Parts: sequence; C-alpha cells; structure tokens
Amino acid sequence: MAGHNEIPTEIGKRRVSIITSPPGLTNEDDATVLAKFGYKEELRRNFTMIEVFGIAFSIMSPLPSIASTLLYSIPAGPIGMVWGWFLASALIFIVGLAMADLGSAIPTSGGLYWWTHFFSPPKMRNPLCFLVGYSNTLGLVGWLCSVDYGFALMLLSVIVIARDGNWTPSNYIIYGTFLTCVICHGILASVLSRIMGKLQSVSVVMNFILIFATIIALPIGAKDRPNDGRYIFAQMENLTSWPVGWTFMLAWLSPIWTIGAPFGILMSVGSGWFFGFIIMIVLAATINPDLSAITGSNFGQPMAQIYYDAIGKRGTLGLMTLLFIVQFLMGLSILVAVSRQTWAFSRDGALPFSSFFRHISKRFDYVPLRAIWGCVALAAILGLLSLIAKAAAQALFSLPVAALYVAWVIPIFARVVWGREKFKPGPFYTGDNFSVPIAWAAICFLVFGVLLAMFPLQGPDPTLHMRICTNIAPFKSPNQKFMGFRSLGNDKLAMELMIDIPWPADVMNYTAVVNSAVWFGALAYYFISARKWFTGPTTTLDTLDLTEQQQDAIRRHQGSQVEGSSKGRP
Repeated sequence: MAGHNEIPTEIGKRRVSIITSPPGLTNEDDATVLAKFGYKEELRRNFTMIEVFGIAFSIMSPLPSIASTLLYSIPAGPIGMVWGWFLASALIFIVGLAMADLGSAIPTSGGLYWWTHFFSPPKMRNPLCFLVGYSNTLGLVGWLCSVDYGFALMLLSVIVIARDGNWTPSNYIIYGTFLTCVICHGILASVLSRIMGKLQSVSVVMNFILIFATIIALPIGAKDRPNDGRYIFAQMENLTSWPVGWTFMLAWLSPIWTIGAPFGILMSVGSGWFFGFIIMIVLAATINPDLSAITGSNFGQPMAQIYYDAIGKRGTLGLMTLLFIVQFLMGLSILVAVSRQTWAFSRDGALPFSSFFRHISKRFDYVPLRAIWGCVALAAILGLLSLIAKAAAQALFSLPVAALYVAWVIPIFARVVWGREKFKPGPFYTGDNFSVPIAWAAICFLVFGVLLAMFPLQGPDPTLHMRICTNIAPFKSPNQKFMGFRSLGNDKLAMELMIDIPWPADVMNYTAVVNSAVWFGALAYYFISARKWFTGPTTTLDTLDLTEQQQDAIRRHQGSQVEGSSKGRP
C-alpha cells in the first residue's frame, strides 16, 4: 500500500506501521480512544448518535425480520410466537449486556477478534482470534444473504398476490431476484457513503410506519374473528414431528435471527424485544387458527397470508410493498456493517487476499470498496443454497446464527476465564457484582443457540417414526445397520434409534455442513500456513501525527500487550 512504511515504533509491546491519517475522518476524542488500541482512523465516521441507533434499528427491522422468520415460530402456535419471542429476547438482552461491557471497554472495528486476542493466553490467542474472524465474517455475510433472500420472497409474493395466486416463482427466479438485490446493495453501499446516515433515519421512520400500520390495520380487519386471550397466550401447537417442547425452542430462532447483531447493542436489542413482542401479540390475535394454511400459503410468505386474511388484496399489496422496501434498506445497512467488519479482519491479514481487500478507496470517500464487493460475491455464492431445496434455503437463516454465536461466545469466554485481570471497564459497565455472572449466562445461551441452529426445522420423518415404534421384529437395513425393535412402543428410544437413519436432502439443515467446513477449514488453514505469519490485530498509527493527549492515553493504557509484527502476511 502506498505510503506504508514498516517503521518499528514501540507502543507498549506493539509494533506500529506509519501511515498518514486522512484528514477529516474523526474528531479528537475518537482518535484518542482508537490510539489506545494502536489504530488510527481510516474509515469515514459521519454518524450522529441518532443515526447510529438508526443503523442498528434498520439492521434489526423487527417487522420485516419477523415476516422473514415466521416459519420458525408459527409451528409452535401462539405460545411459540409470543412467549418464544419474549423469553429468547430476554436472553439476547443478557448477551447484549455482556457485549456492551466489552464494546465499551475496547471500542474498535473488528472488536470480536480483537477482544479474543487481547484476553486469551499467548498460545491460544492467535488460533482463537483466527477462528472468530472467519466465523464472524461467515455469519455477517450469511446474514446479508438471508435478508436479501427474504427480500426476494417478499417482492415475489406481491406479484403472486397481484395474480391472485395463479403464479409460482421457480427457485431460479427467486435466486435471480436475490442476486439482483445483492448487486444493487453493493452499488449503493459504494457510492452513498456520505448520506448513509440519513438513509438510516429514513429507514427508521419507515419501520415505525410499517409497525403502527400493521398493529392498527390487522385488528380492525380481523374484528369479526378475533382470537381470545387464552388462544393468544396459552395455545400450543406442533406442526413438526419434533416433541412439542423442542418445537417451542425452535421458535426462538425468529428472535435470535431478528435481534442477532451487536450494533447499537442495548438500545436496539431493547427496542427489538419490545416492538417484536407487541407485533407477535397482534399477529397471534389476528391469525387464522388453521396454522397449516398459513405456513403452506400459495403466496409463499406467511405474513402475506396473514395480511390477506385480515385486510384483503389491496391492503396486502400496500403493506407487503412497504415491507419489502424496508427489507431492502435493512440489507443495505447490513452490507455497510459487514463490509467494515470484513475490512477490519483483512487489515490484520487473516483473510485470503487480505492485501487486496484491506484497501480503502479514497475516490469513493474512504469506504472499503473491495471488501464491499467481496461480501457481495460471497453472498451470491451462499445464495446458491436456495437452488438445492426448501430446507437448504431455510439454512440461510440459521447459518448466520450459528456462525455469529460462535464468534460472540469466544471473546466473552476468554474475558471471564483468562482475562479478568486485564479487563478495564469502559463508560458502560454492569458492575463488579453482575458483570461476570451476566457473561456466564450469555455463554450458556450462545452455546445453546449454536446447537439450536443446527437442527432441521420440520423434524424426523413421522412415517419412519411410526414404523420404528410399531415393528414386530428386530430388523436391519440392507447394509446390516440396526434399525429397530419388536413391539417397542417406546417413543423416546425410537427417537434415539432414528439417529442412525440417513436424513433426506429435502429436510436436512445445511448449516452444520457449511459452518463446520468454515470452522475446521479456518483452523486447518491457520495451523498449516497462517501460524507462520499471523500475529493477530496489527496497529496502523502514525506516531508523528499523534497529539500529546493521544500519546498520554497510549502510555496510560496497559492493555496493548500484543506481541510481534505482521510481516510476512499475504
């Protein structure tokens, strides 16, 4: 990179690269905070506090997110929709508290792997940091992929409604619509950096218009057939072949996916928890009790069918149009966030072709242009899962959950197990008595969330289940694999035996395949090659341009203990 001189200036024990900071990107306070961790400002930061909340709320977009993931919550009935949302959101808020403690103490782009490297012991910090970076990148790009795939389904559902259900888009049409959306997001994220904050404000306004229009229109439209309080808050259903309790747990994937981002953390998580709970109550109060008719709607979107049943064709077309517009803005917000995280990991040389992707485009107003289009390309590749089967397409929503939760749990674990002495609270802190218990509660939930995201949505084949439970003789498969017992009549043991039976491709959750390939591939890449040159987060300070306040901040900060340089990186 032009102007990059590897002059070894020691700050603590960190080696510093001398790069002249572009003028006008930050203020003195921001620069001082970043200098404490060995970084200068390289990206445009032109967001006010309200705009930061806007980008967080836009990334979450409660109603479009709920609409995208109703297939996870409806099978458990109103209890899964209402209480599944409330309970999972409460646990996600605990995760937000643990993340806020870390983010306030060490605020930097690429914080997850920075925190991991900082708090982990010397022998484990590099491989764990490497794993976190790859898992976080996969999760964020997968999240972009799922949002844009949801946009494609919403847009196409409007066409289906307009044609009175007499048209069904093929998987190739869905993928083509998705791909067009991803490319449009890449173009807009590249050229609209100066007004991106204003767009988030527009998105917030449209989100609230959509929320209030929905919670007003649905009860009015369904006033002749309202569901009573017992149905809303106490009716349990099971449209899967899983046990009813596990179907309720799978309903948690809707809030987990919706409130699944550490951006703006507490304010955005809290608002998503509240508004999502209200929306779910309204949906449970107005939904057709024949839930299988909702999940199997010809419109291809349960939300479209709920609207249609309550407010008719014209009202549905209007609200679904507003819904996919908000979903589009949500995808744009996510790409902005994803590209910055990917750039931060490339800055430290951990991604393939890092020297290419860490470039900052001055022509396009200091945006990580190559990282943006790298994320677009990866999202386009992940989107090919939608061409395999419906279950594979559903994996686009569970895949980012598992990847992001792995990336979040590792730094929290590192902080409470290895880094308690190194942790120095920032402006936000949950306190000495609560911080560690909160972190452990977050760890337990995140581990559970990873496992939850791996399960197929519909469950085992119920006909196969019945055959195992009622067979009258021990039997084996053609390859002599044991399959069942005579007159077993034991449902629990039958479910255990079914573990040995291959799952068909049309119900398999491909999250386990894709995520495991990335996790084990990243670790293999590290131990085979990257361990020879990867040293974790690097520094990019220009010590000649540091103010006295920044130099004092660096001297006072005792956390910059990362050893070595990054020479030899690709």
